[in-house]
Amino acid sequence: MAQETTEHTMPIDIKGILDLLPHRYPFILVDRVLEMEPGRSITVLKNVTMNEPFFQGHFPGEPVMPGVLILEGMAQAGALLAYLSTPETIGDKLVYFAGLDKVRFRRMVRPGDQLIYKLELIRHKTKLSKMSGMAYVDGQLATEAQLMATFA
Repeated sequence: MAQETTEHTMPIDIKGILDLLPHRYPFILVDRVLEMEPGRSITVLKNVTMNEPFFQGHFPGEPVMPGVLILEGMAQAGALLAYLSTPETIGDKLVYFAGLDKVRFRRMVRPGDQLIYKLELIRHKTKLSKMSGMAYVDGQLATEAQLMATFA
């Protein structure tokens, strides 16, 4: 589980991310926090490489990142925003998906691409947060969704 950390400077590298998130290889799907405004927004980078284990089967000869894993990366970026916005939860609570709305896949994500996740907090209540998320590749919108998350 994550250890309590109270202050982070940008960018946050993978070591800092691993201090915050409980995810580990092969399920950590974010590499670096580029920008963050607590309680408002976050920008996170994911380098997509051919050595990702899912490319062995999705699809042989035509590697495409599964949409559900793009959404999982977006959710991990949202969890980072939630933790960094409420540091008292770090190491004490987990952030769980509560729902997805308005999901749209606009372009394929392939090895060699760099995903840039941009999330904005729409609403935050005691136990439920709603965020708007977008994933970009080369400045083009690849995926968009609204995410709901809860601390438990």
